[in-house]
Amino acid sequence: MKKNQFWQYLAGAIAISLWIPKIASAHTGVGDVTGFWHGLEHPIDGLDHILAMLAVGLWAAQMGGKALWLVPCAFITAMIGSSVLGHFGLPLPGIEQGIVASDFILGMLLLFAVRLPLALSAGIVGVLAIFHGYAHGAEMPETGSGLAYGFGFIISTTLLHVAGIAIGLGIDRYQPKLQQLLFRIGGGATVVGAIYVLVAG
Repeated sequence: MKKNQFWQYLAGAIAISLWIPKIASAHTGVGDVTGFWHGLEHPIDGLDHILAMLAVGLWAAQMGGKALWLVPCAFITAMIGSSVLGHFGLPLPGIEQGIVASDFILGMLLLFAVRLPLALSAGIVGVLAIFHGYAHGAEMPETGSGLAYGFGFIISTTLLHVAGIAIGLGIDRYQPKLQQLLFRIGGGATVVGAIYVLVAG
């Protein structure tokens, strides 16, 4: 991939993220949701989810090594577990606040290029994923299509993580001199997006 192609792809990824028209905060219990496609849509149906999941991928790429797969896997695992809580209506206070807080925290970790022990990094991401998973699970249909819905939001989440990792690895490879600056810009954009979600919500 040439450098100009990298910038085109990066600009396209940013444009797509900003283009998503529905920017509601957590969506818990809102709307008619059934099946795989609704599950696939749910994580990209709100800027709050997009910010967190891209930021997880970016932070994993910023740390490198085993974090590339362990950190996103920690998010997905915790998200799946907490979606069960949401599906069965078990109480968990502060869901929407927790989702916005996850955007702030992940954005700050990127902005300040925070490097923590791998287990702690995975633990932080796992805790933050609980709020996102609960919001997804709360909308999971009680019929047989619930499993398809769950499979859909797992795939969508994974793809957002992969997108964040790909952008991060692209920065590492094609813009090494601007590496830290671009990661910090990504973190700052995540924080600004979280502020927007907070105000718009």
